[in-house]
Amino acid sequence: NMPTSTAPVSVYQIITDEIIKKLDEGVVPWRQPWKNGMMPMNFVSKRPYSGINAFLLWCSEYDSPYWLTFKQCSDLGGKVKKGEHGTMVVYWKVSDYKAKNEDGKIEEKKGFLLRYFRVFNTEQCEGLTMPKEEPRVVNHLSECEKIIKGYKKAPTVIIAGSRASYSPKLDEVHMPPRKDFESDEAFYATLFHEFTHSTGHEKRLKREGIMEQHFFGDAVYSKEELIAEFGSAFLCGTAGIAPSTLIASASYIKHWKEALKADNKMLISAASKAQKATEHILGIEKDYTQKPKAKAKSKKK
Repeated sequence: NMPTSTAPVSVYQIITDEIIKKLDEGVVPWRQPWKNGMMPMNFVSKRPYSGINAFLLWCSEYDSPYWLTFKQCSDLGGKVKKGEHGTMVVYWKVSDYKAKNEDGKIEEKKGFLLRYFRVFNTEQCEGLTMPKEEPRVVNHLSECEKIIKGYKKAPTVIIAGSRASYSPKLDEVHMPPRKDFESDEAFYATLFHEFTHSTGHEKRLKREGIMEQHFFGDAVYSKEELIAEFGSAFLCGTAGIAPSTLIASASYIKHWKEALKADNKMLISAASKAQKATEHILGIEKDYTQKPKAKAKSKKK
């Protein structure tokens, strides 16, 4: 399928409506286990989908982690089964436009337009040669420990008390003892949640909502909590464990439905920031705190 162009706010609303629909069904996309322990990825490039796209594909009904466009399927000699519908994924398109500068002169500028297209799971296709999956024996809890040890200049982790939290003032993560969790997976999912919060510290990614005081229910607090939920899910997916064995309560789902209805840009923004937080923890981050350098103007000879 060709990319579909839609006004930015429309795409935000479509994505928000899709996630709210899942919440209405009692499904929390960021608390579902990755299919077969693998994050959703493109069938051709084998590149995992990131940001909000991971969650849109993650909560599908299909067991295969592989997705591709209609054209990619055709190019490989396959075809999409009759009656199948694609799943939306989004991407940013750079567009050029003209606008007045401070001096009132017209100049060329670049903007970002959110667009979407649809992909199909390989289970919706036929005629494709599926890759042979080699059985992998992975100690997922060991993978969790690798992530923890790999977090460079991480906050201090203190195991004590009965509440999990992150203190930006002290740059400390407080965790209850592991025995107080219903499973090891729940312990790591909670720790990854607090680790994601810690990436917002002023000496790391300097994210709004960390260093200032905010209260439960306000917009900044809700967005930061969603970033931490997403970040935990990404890290759990990297380690191959279920994000959380906790069943989301009705009040939990109600809160997120209300927050997303109030701000239809929250999902995509939070997922993007969670992706950056995850990359930081895994040691593959970019310096997002620096503004891109302006290109030097070429001198005319």
